[in-house]
Amino acid sequence: MSEEIPFSQELRLATREGHDRAQESAYIVALLAGDLSQAGYAALAVQHYFIYDALESAATAMREDPVAGPFVIDALRRMPGLVDDLEALLGPDWRARIRPAAATAEYVDRVAAVSGESTRFVAHQYTRYLGDIAGGQVIRNRLRTQHGIRARFYDFDELGPAPVFRDKYRALLDSAPWSAAQRADLISEAQVAFELNTAVFEELAEDLDRYLVA
Repeated sequence: MSEEIPFSQELRLATREGHDRAQESAYIVALLAGDLSQAGYAALAVQHYFIYDALESAATAMREDPVAGPFVIDALRRMPGLVDDLEALLGPDWRARIRPAAATAEYVDRVAAVSGESTRFVAHQYTRYLGDIAGGQVIRNRLRTQHGIRARFYDFDELGPAPVFRDKYRALLDSAPWSAAQRADLISEAQVAFELNTAVFEELAEDLDRYLVA
């Protein structure tokens, strides 16, 4: 009989297909390749603003939750950096100029709908933050060298070495008192979260031609 794998590994394996599909979207491929203009990146930052506003509002509400509370880590918060980035990218009147894409609005509605449920909140947090900590550093370097953009959104330096933090986060996933049903629910919601992310990238890709560097 084989040994049971840690839950964090089970979660990673169960969401690999969704993760790969998101990474293979035309918009993300162009972003990672350095093919997007500053306006092309700004379009993503705008959508992140709405997504993270919902996610971090949920985190505030879950801070005292006995299961999800340990996952509410202040150094993960992206909104302060996003606000700085959007002001630099779009100017001081940026709040009046931004709108969520249709896919983003659906994503925000989903986060709001499940924000009081510890497993589903963690599923969305896991999907967003661990991806930003990993692949986001490539994007951060691209934006700095290519466009001179600081991209504070991707500045996770306060967390310390990224591999060390990811190991700590996975340990939280493994040690949380999930029941079998809760683990299944978390996995299912994480798969939904990846689908929602991919839908946002696909909608951004509809304008890819005007976002490409000339």
